[in-house]
Amino acid sequence: MGRDKALLPWGDGTLLDHAIARLEEVACEVMLLTGSEARYSELRPAVTDAAPGAGPLSALAAALAATERPLAVFLGVDLPRVPSALLAELVVLCRGWDAAVPLGPSGPEPLCAVYSESCLAAIRRRLGSGERKMTSFWPDVRVRRVGLDLLPGGGADPFLNVNTRPDYERALREAGLSG
Repeated sequence: MGRDKALLPWGDGTLLDHAIARLEEVACEVMLLTGSEARYSELRPAVTDAAPGAGPLSALAAALAATERPLAVFLGVDLPRVPSALLAELVVLCRGWDAAVPLGPSGPEPLCAVYSESCLAAIRRRLGSGERKMTSFWPDVRVRRVGLDLLPGGGADPFLNVNTRPDYERALREAGLSG
């Protein structure tokens, strides 16, 4: 993209503002996972990675360690089409499981999921052994994989990931916004 995706314009704010608004609808507490350096702390508490350079798995470990809540709703800032109703349904579907992860057309969407505090030990073990893959700890916990047919939206794909300028422009068009 050539710039911080979180700060790309979206509606009256940014992609980050849009993510925060959706999370606020389903979570009691919103923390920003900011990688190896604390950023955006003027908006919300910023949590840095548990193991800098280890990617989203390290961010998930840091988030679970930082919250006192039994569940954490995880939403990548570059997933602007995920509705808050989908996040809320994942929270419900996580009951009795350690995690609830939607299955998009390309497979699991671990950056849009609900994880319980019971995942933390397994994540730490995987990070300690040098693993970085977001799904590496799944064999050690109970993960509910949720098909789109069980989520709000009637099976439509909400997981367009904004990684490139064309992705961003497409997301803006589909949302009826300009950038």
